Amino acid sequence: MKKIAILFLALCCFGCEEKQSDDILVTIKNTLDFDRSFETIEISDSQLKSLNAKAYKIIDAETEQEIISQVIDYNDDGIDDALLFQPEISANTEKSFRIIGKLSEEKDSGLLQCYSRFVPERTDDYAWENNLVAFRTFGPTAQQMKEDGVNGGTLSSGIDAWLKRVDYPIINKWYYKELHTDGSYHEDTGEGLDNYHVGMSRGVGGTALKIDSTYAVSKNFISYKTITNGPIRTVFILEYDTYYANGKTIKETKFISLDYGQNLSRHSVEVSGTDNLSVGLTLHKKDGTTTTNKDEGWMSYWESLDDSELGQGVVVSEKQALINFDKYETDEKDKSNLYANLSVVENSVEYYAGFGWKKSGQFSNKDEWNNYLSRFSKCIDNPLELAIKPTN
Repeated sequence: MKKIAILFLALCCFGCEEKQSDDILVTIKNTLDFDRSFETIEISDSQLKSLNAKAYKIIDAETEQEIISQVIDYNDDGIDDALLFQPEISANTEKSFRIIGKLSEEKDSGLLQCYSRFVPERTDDYAWENNLVAFRTFGPTAQQMKEDGVNGGTLSSGIDAWLKRVDYPIINKWYYKELHTDGSYHEDTGEGLDNYHVGMSRGVGGTALKIDSTYAVSKNFISYKTITNGPIRTVFILEYDTYYANGKTIKETKFISLDYGQNLSRHSVEVSGTDNLSVGLTLHKKDGTTTTNKDEGWMSYWESLDDSELGQGVVVSEKQALINFDKYETDEKDKSNLYANLSVVENSVEYYAGFGWKKSGQFSNKDEWNNYLSRFSKCIDNPLELAIKPTN
């Protein structure tokens, strides 16, 4: 994959000379036989407590260069829960980094590469992106408009794909272009476009419930919460109303995140009322190529799209119970999808879903896209190994 130049946030001190506390040494081991990058290391607050710090700096122990990092407060209690960074580790090697605790307060400035937000100015979308891909889905106002026959409404819990071919953020720019200028995000003027049709389909990773030989789906999300944006990860929550299928009452809450340098969003879905849940990829005109690999836990759909080609994919880890795959085809509009049927374990399922657009320059053909999914699967099943110890 083409390595795109990274535009990161600069960390600026509020005032005087920076003060530092203790530091710890983090050693990361890659047990696979290929180089790895754009994988996020997450260090918990309990592992950082010995530093007694208000902020952190991560230093490559060999080169002494600072590594970009991000802290996240997942539960919004004012206390940082995790420190993130993305090391580059060669095949079958290990590498060490120093985490330095800083006693001074800091603020972020610069460009948020991993970004998500609610979009009330375009009805009520929720959109998210990183340097490679962008997505959106639809809220309750759009649903009500559709049900009332008002133009501009959308009834779908599917995931829409925005096909970008630049490494800088486009969400705000494209919405402004669509709503306030004569231009449109449906036309590619050099940055990409929205020519992906989602409709009532599952789009890129929407969920469904298999009932006998058909699939039931929820309506639009009913509420959202943005957890964080930053140089490495954006995280948000979408809540869905209950829906009823074959005597079952189903409720879903989706925790979605997207990391820098990755084509796939991570979906952790809390679900009640069923012991199985399916995740789908739309088959659009049903003229593309499907590939499934149960041993590695991934599926893909590669198709022609206007003047280019598109690969969609879903990956599940070996820890997630994958029942089977189902290429579900029907004459009903937008209801043909490739499904991965998953067992609900402890009221949740987890999977990664995303796409690769040929025109972005990342993937030239189906084989390159499938190889990406295969490697992604190997990485999540063999996470980078972490060892932490004080330096003094």
